[in-house]
Amino acid sequence: MNIAILLHSGAGGSGVVATELGLCFAQAGHDVHFVADRVPFRLTELSHPNVFFHQVGSMSYPLFDTPLTTLAEASKLAEVVEEYSIDVIHAHYAIPHAAAAILARDMTRCSRPPVVVTTLHGTDVTLVGLDRAYLRTTQYSIEHSNVVTAVSQYLADYTRNEMDVEREILVIPNAVDHQRFKPGAFPELRLRYAHPDEKILIHISNFRPVKQVEDVIRVFAKVSKEMGARLLMIGDGPDRPKAVELVAELGISGRVAFLGSFPRIEDILAISDLFLLPSIKESFGLVALEAMSSGVPVIASRTGGIPEVVLDGETGFLCKERDTEAMAKAALKILGDPELHWRFSAAARARAVNEFSESKITPLYAAAYELALERALVASGR
Repeated sequence: MNIAILLHSGAGGSGVVATELGLCFAQAGHDVHFVADRVPFRLTELSHPNVFFHQVGSMSYPLFDTPLTTLAEASKLAEVVEEYSIDVIHAHYAIPHAAAAILARDMTRCSRPPVVVTTLHGTDVTLVGLDRAYLRTTQYSIEHSNVVTAVSQYLADYTRNEMDVEREILVIPNAVDHQRFKPGAFPELRLRYAHPDEKILIHISNFRPVKQVEDVIRVFAKVSKEMGARLLMIGDGPDRPKAVELVAELGISGRVAFLGSFPRIEDILAISDLFLLPSIKESFGLVALEAMSSGVPVIASRTGGIPEVVLDGETGFLCKERDTEAMAKAALKILGDPELHWRFSAAARARAVNEFSESKITPLYAAAYELALERALVASGR
């Protein structure tokens, strides 16, 4: 099968999921063509014989105030479809990718046009899609895809209810490479960030307001008053300056490290004791799953799709949004009891491996591709 994957190239969850999924299909023998504005963040296997990358161009012209992303993507994708006989276009994110995929499908000169599978990841529906400027386009993209999937039941229900979409939406959760994200002992790396008697707490995100990075700092400040601890902040984004200011204001600068963005986070997760995710909105929580796969318990908000990933009282604790006091108490409960921490760590790892492994999730997407092809065949009357 020839597959084209349209995705965001940055460090966000949708781009990571799209890249990892594409690599799984490439390793299974399919030709996978990634289409993006630059090489995707997690695409480290360009030497794989079944992996191809096609860069979307851009045009600077005084008449256009902003880049015409959707049109540029559609044009490049149409070229790829015709040159490589693409069977399936998998668009990760409704706007602009699904819209571009549908436009490319409809304008290609092929005897058998490709099918479009759209995966909804979260803010493409909950934020961008509900904006009046994009609502009708998002609805159209969802309704005219051959198959639509969502990464959680929460997101599927939200899409149908809030966007007035009646079509079937398949729920296929995100997967994790449990061979890459696994518990491990790296004493030298751990000593780089903390003393032997200190606990390491970690947060990974794009530092957008929805991630509540300031609440991460507040939770850590409460924890560090009760025990020796360090906080590792991985990622970057608009709220990083606020987080840095709050760290200084609370007098904990010596215990918090801002490490920026980098693709290989598995070693850092493996040396961590607790993951903090106090988001006010989260359609799935991929980083929480990667932490769990690394044997790291999670303290998170009870919101969106997080309860479908993190089991409260078993692989971590879920608390009310913005309740930093409850989150700090939950963190101290886990970190202060070695036996409880071990039990949560083992349960987190087991859940990630048993329920979200790539070997379990990839076949679900393969079935979605086959369903899309069958529907297109029936619709064509062949």
